[in-house]
Amino acid sequence: MSGFGKRNAEDLRATLEDAVVKCSERCLYQSAKWAAEMSSSLSNRLEESDADTDVDSPMEDAGYSSRAFPVIISANPDPEEARMEAKEIHKYLLAKSFFDCKEFERCAAVFLPSGLPKGSLSAASPNVSTRSPLKSGKGKSKDVKSTASHSIGTGSIPPPNVLPRLSQKALFLALYAKYMSGEKRKEEDSEMILGPVDRGSAMNKELVGISRSLEGWFATRRADESTGGWLEYLYGIVLAKGKNEEDAKRWLIRSVHMFPYNWGAWLELNDLLGSMDELRRITPELPQNIMTLIFLLYASQELYQCSDQQHGQLNDLENIFPENHFLMTQRALLYYHSKDFEEADSIFSVIVHADPHRIDSLDHYSNLLFVMGARPKLAFLAQLATATDKFRPETCCVVGNYYSLKSEHEKAVNYFRRALTLDRNFLSAWTLMGHEYLEMKNTHAAIESYRRAVDINRKDYRAWYGLGQTYEILEMHLYALFYHQRASSLRPYDPKMWQAVGNCYDKINRPVQSIKAYKRALVAGTYYDAGSSFGSGSQPVPSATGIIDPEILFQIALMYERLGELEEAASYMEMTLAQEEGPSTGEDDEDEEGRGAGTGVTNTTSKARMWLARWEFGKGGLGRAMELCNELCMDGVEVEEAKALIRDVRARMEGGVGG
Repeated sequence: MSGFGKRNAEDLRATLEDAVVKCSERCLYQSAKWAAEMSSSLSNRLEESDADTDVDSPMEDAGYSSRAFPVIISANPDPEEARMEAKEIHKYLLAKSFFDCKEFERCAAVFLPSGLPKGSLSAASPNVSTRSPLKSGKGKSKDVKSTASHSIGTGSIPPPNVLPRLSQKALFLALYAKYMSGEKRKEEDSEMILGPVDRGSAMNKELVGISRSLEGWFATRRADESTGGWLEYLYGIVLAKGKNEEDAKRWLIRSVHMFPYNWGAWLELNDLLGSMDELRRITPELPQNIMTLIFLLYASQELYQCSDQQHGQLNDLENIFPENHFLMTQRALLYYHSKDFEEADSIFSVIVHADPHRIDSLDHYSNLLFVMGARPKLAFLAQLATATDKFRPETCCVVGNYYSLKSEHEKAVNYFRRALTLDRNFLSAWTLMGHEYLEMKNTHAAIESYRRAVDINRKDYRAWYGLGQTYEILEMHLYALFYHQRASSLRPYDPKMWQAVGNCYDKINRPVQSIKAYKRALVAGTYYDAGSSFGSGSQPVPSATGIIDPEILFQIALMYERLGELEEAASYMEMTLAQEEGPSTGEDDEDEEGRGAGTGVTNTTSKARMWLARWEFGKGGLGRAMELCNELCMDGVEVEEAKALIRDVRARMEGGVGG
C-alpha cells in the first residue's frame, strides 16, 4: 500500500463513482451506497493532500475542471450493447421508475414475456449439465450433472432462450425485478413470526423462471463474449437460494472478476463461506485488486478472526480511505471479537458522533453495550436510532437489547419480532430472540429461533451455543454436545465454548474427553487475557493477570477424581485454591504485596478447600486438614461440614491415630 499515490487515488475515486451510477441503474441501492461511502472517504484523503495549494491559485480548480464527472446514465464500452441501450432508453426509464416505486411486476413486464415458469428451484444447477463456462469442482461434475438431468429433465440439451433481444442492462433490471417480486410475494405468503403454522418454508416461486431464462441466455453466448458481470451476479444469487453453493461461488467469483466494485456480489460470496479453509481455498481465484483486500478483511472478521494480520490489513486500507465508517466498524468488531470491549466501544462512539443518523451496524454496537452492561449508553443509542428510523430492523434490535438489559424479556421479544417482520433474514434478531426465549424458559421457541439463525448464517457461533444451552436445559446432552462442538469450531479461542463442551462430556460420563476440553478452555482463556494474536506456538500465552479460571480447574480435578487419579485431582484442587491470592510477582511469597490480585474466596475455591481437607484427613495429614477447616470457618463457607470434619480430626488426634 506504500506505493498508492495521488494518481491511483483519483483513478480509484472515478471507478467508485462509476460503480455508484452503475449499481443505481440496476437498482442495487445497498451496493451503490457502499461504493459512495468509500468514494467519499477517498475524496477526503485527496482534499487533505491538496491542502497546501493556494486558495486563489488557478491550479486550485484545475483538477475539478479537467475531471470527468459521472453522468446519470453510464456509457457502455461495447458498441452493440450501447446501441441497444440507446434504443431502449425510454423503456428503461419507465421500467426503472416502476422498480423505484416497488411495482416489480410492472417493471419486469416492460421487457419480459409473462410466461416465465414458476415453482420450487432444484438444489442442482441447471447450468452444470448444459454449459458451464467455469471450471467445475473436483469430482463433483458427474454427480451434479446426473442430479440436474433427473430433477429438471433437460438432460444434455440446453434450455431454449425464451428471452427477447435486450441489452444486458435491461435484461438484468427485468430479471432482478422478477426476483424482487418473488421475494415480496414470499413475504406476503409467510405466516406470523414463530406462529402456529410458521415453518419458514415459504419459497420464492420466481427462481425457476429466472434460472432457466439465464441458462438459456448464457447458452447462446460465446465463451469469449464480453459480459458486464451483472447477470452472473444474479445467477449466483439464484443458485445460492437453491442451496447449490459451489456453483453459486463460481458464478459470483466470475461476476467480481468482470465488475469488482459491486459490493453486493462480495457479500453474497461471503455468505457462502463457512470456515477459514473455504476462504483460503477461493482466495487464489479472486481478482488481484483493492476490492479483494477489502473482502478478505471483511470475510475474516465475519469468521471471528482478530489477529495482527487483520489489524495490519485495516491500517493499509485506512491509509487509502481515512475515517471511513465501514472500515472503522470492522476494526470495532475485531476488538469486540477479541473481547477488548473498551476499545470497541470507543470506536463505535466515534462513528455515532461523526454520523448520528447512520443505522448500519448499530445492532452490533447494542450487543457490545449489552455485554458491558452500559445501560445509560444503550438507552441513548435506542433513543437516537428510534428518532432516525424506527422501522429499521437494526433499530428494533437496539431497543430490544435495551429492554433485555432491563430484564423486560417480553418487551424485548416484541421488538425482535418487529425486526423480523421488517426483514425475516435479519440474523441478529433471530439469535437475540432465542436468547430471550431461553431466559423465559420457553425452550421450544428458543430452539426454533436459533435454528432459523443458523439456517440464515451457519457462522453464527452464538446461535450454535444457544442451541447447546437449550438442549442442556432439556438434559439432552448428546444433542448439546454436537451444538457446542460447532460453536467451539467457530470460536476455538473462546474458553466459554470449550467449557460447555467439557461439561457435556462430563454429563455423558466421558471424563477423559472432558479433561481435554477443559484444558483447551484454559489455553483459550490465556489467549484472551493476553489480548494477543493467535500465534503459531503450541504453548499458552502467559495471562496478563496470571489468574486461571478456578471453576475450570475445579472441574478438571473432579474429572481426575472420577478416574481414580487422586494425586492429580489434589494438585488441581491446590491450583484452584491458589487463585484466591493470585500469582506470585517474583517477590517474597510470604509477603501479601508480593502477589497479584486474585479472585478472593469464592464458592468454587471453598469447595476445593473442603475437598482438600477431606483428602488430607483421609491420608492422615490431620494438621493440614485442621488448618483448611479453620479457614473454611473463618470464610463463612461450608461451615457446618467444616465443623463436622474438625470434630473428626480432633477425635482422631485424641485417639492417637494421626500425627
